[in-house]
Amino acid sequence: MPAFRLVLALLLAVAAPAAAQTVRDEEYGHCMRLARAQPTEGLELAGGWAGRGGGLYARHCAAVALMSMGQYAEAANRLETLATTGRGEAARLRVELLSQAAQGWLAAKMPERAHAALSAALRIASDDADLWIDRSIVLAAARNYWEAIDDLNRAIELAPRRTDALVLRATAYRFVDSLELAEEDLRRALALDPRAVDALLERGIVRRLRNDKAGARADWLEVLRLTPEGAAADAARANLEKLDVRTDR
Repeated sequence: MPAFRLVLALLLAVAAPAAAQTVRDEEYGHCMRLARAQPTEGLELAGGWAGRGGGLYARHCAAVALMSMGQYAEAANRLETLATTGRGEAARLRVELLSQAAQGWLAAKMPERAHAALSAALRIASDDADLWIDRSIVLAAARNYWEAIDDLNRAIELAPRRTDALVLRATAYRFVDSLELAEEDLRRALALDPRAVDALLERGIVRRLRNDKAGARADWLEVLRLTPEGAAADAARANLEKLDVRTDR
């Protein structure tokens, strides 16, 4: 979920007088912390606050509590409703709520709704590279790789130094068998950040597909050197274990 602090700042930007704002800030912060750590209690608190005029703040806290409870579809629906009914609120706030809703829809395994939420956000903020990247991930999860590439093209136009976008596009190119284009994106990504483990991991996969086992091994060992723990390290180990026997993607 996007950073709480950013959503808080956006909410406060449309809030009222300083004294009331300080009280609301404290109550909102407390509610959000509870929504994440003890979501059942957070949901109850948010409901009571809503009855006392907590408005958008309280409803957002309730949605976060539901998300923490694993009720992704209900949380996403509430977040989307907050974004689409709050026409008077700051545009950036509506974008953040739609982005959060998309993450909920994706967690609920409803990629079409996630795509719709991100598309609505992009109609408000078409120059936001993060939104294009997020929508490309939804498209790629549905195996719509060429559409994902289109979104990543736009993201990279807006933010040409984003290594994550370049790596994601390289991965999409790999899935449509455009290995030369994948290699070019990975070259660009590693030129920007030679320690980008996701780029090294992906380049290892592309090299293996090119039958360059030595190059693939070197990339995956470098991933382990740079980051011995975590998802990238786990993937590198799995690839190394299967290097000599695996032939599929």
